[in-house]
Amino acid sequence: MTFTTATAVHAEAPGRYEAEVVPGWDIAGNANGGYLLAMIARAVTDATGKPHPVTMTAHYLAPGRPGPVTVDVVPVRVGGRHATATATLSSSDGPLIVAIATTTDLTRASGPMLVDARPPALPPPEECVAMGGDADSAAPSFMGKVDLRLHPEDAGFLRGNASGKAQVRGWFRFREGEVLDPIGLLVAVDGFPPTIFNADLPVGWTPTVELTAHVRGIPVEGWLRCAFTTRFVTGGYLEEDGEVWDASGRLIAQSRQLALVPRPA
Repeated sequence: MTFTTATAVHAEAPGRYEAEVVPGWDIAGNANGGYLLAMIARAVTDATGKPHPVTMTAHYLAPGRPGPVTVDVVPVRVGGRHATATATLSSSDGPLIVAIATTTDLTRASGPMLVDARPPALPPPEECVAMGGDADSAAPSFMGKVDLRLHPEDAGFLRGNASGKAQVRGWFRFREGEVLDPIGLLVAVDGFPPTIFNADLPVGWTPTVELTAHVRGIPVEGWLRCAFTTRFVTGGYLEEDGEVWDASGRLIAQSRQLALVPRPA
């Protein structure tokens, strides 16, 4: 099943959409946060009449598990260039995510440019460390849906040899050749192992409290170059800042995530 099909929503009534959390897009039974956010994006773009999310902020209330869900969208303002709406993704057990989104048509985006950064330097994909796939039965199911290759310097945690720097860099694309659209970028910003896996700190599940994604453009076909870093771990929380660059070398997405730090056993 393609990502487009796995994140499809269907209008049940004005402002209400039905969807299905599909097995396989999860880590230890909990659906990937970017995958769930993509469902919300499909509902919000339909409800606002603007085809692309430009910014989305989501607060995660409970884990999402396979099964039917609903997305309730409330448009706040629909203008000529942007539209803004709130949305709530819910299962039969209650709300899972509350989000606010601004949508637009990125094909019409134009203006002056200043980019004071470069894509992360990465070895070719074939020289990086592949995550998951059919040959890796121990990997989370989600890794069978995306083709993720880690920079060798950032993959030591897989062998119990963390780099000591809270950083993860690598290549990203969907498996089976499905082309990434702006909504697919919401999965890319939440698809890599937590940066804390490479720090000298307790390692474990890092539940997302809040995720903000900025979609800066429509990616060209090909691999994405991604880099995620953490600078501050305080009070039981960490931030994770992300950059996503497409195959043409353009910055096409940014993210900031606030997550809980694993507690020592």
